[in-house]
Amino acid sequence: MYSFTLSTDSTCDLYHDFIVENGIKFVSLTYTVEKNGVMENRLDDFRAYSEYVAFYNELRAGAFSRTAMLNYESHLEHFTKLAEEGAEDVLHFTISSGLARTHEVARQAAADVQKKYPKFNVLVVDPLTTTVGQGCLVRQALDCRNKGMSVKEAYDYVMGLRLHIQHFIVADDLNYLKRGGRISAAAAAIGGVLNIKPILSFNKEGKLEPIAKVRGTKKAISFIKEKMEKEGPDGHGYVFIVHTDNEPPANELADYVRERFGLEPYIQIMGPVIGSHVGPGAFALGYISKSERNEF
Repeated sequence: MYSFTLSTDSTCDLYHDFIVENGIKFVSLTYTVEKNGVMENRLDDFRAYSEYVAFYNELRAGAFSRTAMLNYESHLEHFTKLAEEGAEDVLHFTISSGLARTHEVARQAAADVQKKYPKFNVLVVDPLTTTVGQGCLVRQALDCRNKGMSVKEAYDYVMGLRLHIQHFIVADDLNYLKRGGRISAAAAAIGGVLNIKPILSFNKEGKLEPIAKVRGTKKAISFIKEKMEKEGPDGHGYVFIVHTDNEPPANELADYVRERFGLEPYIQIMGPVIGSHVGPGAFALGYISKSERNEF
């Protein structure tokens, strides 16, 4: 029996099989797709790679996807179920507080469940990142759990890693960032004409911010490689790559990581919640470094 229960919302973008195989408790966030004037509410609970590809093809065909924060009732239901199953110490991961209030809502729901189940103790991790950056921390917590560490030891460990995760996120269609308020309409229009690729990262408050603008995918990949040459992965040897149905640049970066650092990166396709905000064709790379984020 493990010393604590590991739990996360779906913005970690870990595949369903991995979640099930490792006994991770999982909460699906929601999103809404508008297509041909019809609104459809959906759960972020994909089971097959083809479902991810189908989602991005919907966006390419003109569908519009928007996201909604997991509400209090869903958190309450999730934590109540864990408490009823006998869970006591729980380590739960949410999307970055710099992107949504999910962290705050999760803490409130956990506190309310504890009123009925006094032994139920939830430590909520604000990862200051999301998608596979969040997944990276979940994987680290999984290692802690499997080594027999206590929930507090695992919590302290991953909290200490948060700011050492570097991110390089390359968007393809700037209109998705415009809809989310990340860039202006004028910048989106100009960027589309000039093939500008903004490179985004998470700052220390867990918010997305542009760190560079380059022309074209090749220069975006070169920028990422240059950053990794300045300071590559630390002793954890952890590199993650994610894309929104755009495998070629993801594979090129994976080959570079293998050849340059002798590491096997985790490569995944992004789920619909975060994918709604960057759109199809995006890709990103991240890793744990000795320096804190964006300091080199």
